[in-house]
Amino acid sequence: MRLADLGERSGVPLATVKYYLREGLLPPGRRINATQAEYDESHLRRLRLVRAMIQVGRIPVATVREVLAHVDDDSLGLTVRLGAALWALPHPAGEAPGAPAEVAGPSREAAGPSRETAGPSRETAVDPHRAAADLLVDELLARLGWSAARELGALSPAHRALVTTLATLHRLGYPLDADDLLPYARTMEQAAAHDLDRMEQLPTPREQTEYAVASAALFEPVLLNLRRLAQCEESNRRYGL
Repeated sequence: MRLADLGERSGVPLATVKYYLREGLLPPGRRINATQAEYDESHLRRLRLVRAMIQVGRIPVATVREVLAHVDDDSLGLTVRLGAALWALPHPAGEAPGAPAEVAGPSREAAGPSRETAGPSRETAVDPHRAAADLLVDELLARLGWSAARELGALSPAHRALVTTLATLHRLGYPLDADDLLPYARTMEQAAAHDLDRMEQLPTPREQTEYAVASAALFEPVLLNLRRLAQCEESNRRYGL
């Protein structure tokens, strides 16, 4: 299809499509002459993903570019490819996206020393609430048997964001312990398995990683609102209207 057809089929204005091409968010088409290129279904799929990440997910263009660079990196195995793309996404609790500068992605070779030898960060050392939260998360991961997440520890943006959130709750007088968190973690374990089951239905690692990124960036509000609906329903069962 031509560029105008790509814009028409995607519902994205032609000027925006050209902007995404200039910014490297959309790969160039196959050149058919000096002034025209041809695009295919993979461009349409990518264009819809980019539009959704920017418009719905409110993800900055620079972050989208970084995420897609990992999605397109065929040199990575699927686990590292998925992890690198997801690490680059914005995380809650004020954590900056991406891995620390000294690691290129969530590979064990790049991850450096384990939690047993790395020692506490400076931030943990001076903040007792964060120190308590860090120990809580480590206990939780150990009880869950999530060895990869525990080994990566604070290298993971999701780990850091979780510690930050739990430290804030502790500071505000709403402390949690591992017993409180275990049922939620087990539910998320089932959700993650369902996510990957759906992802594996796609034919290529690139499409699988695109799906994982879309799910992380766009689907989490669905989970949040399902939880709130479930709370409403459970309250009605227990206490009536």
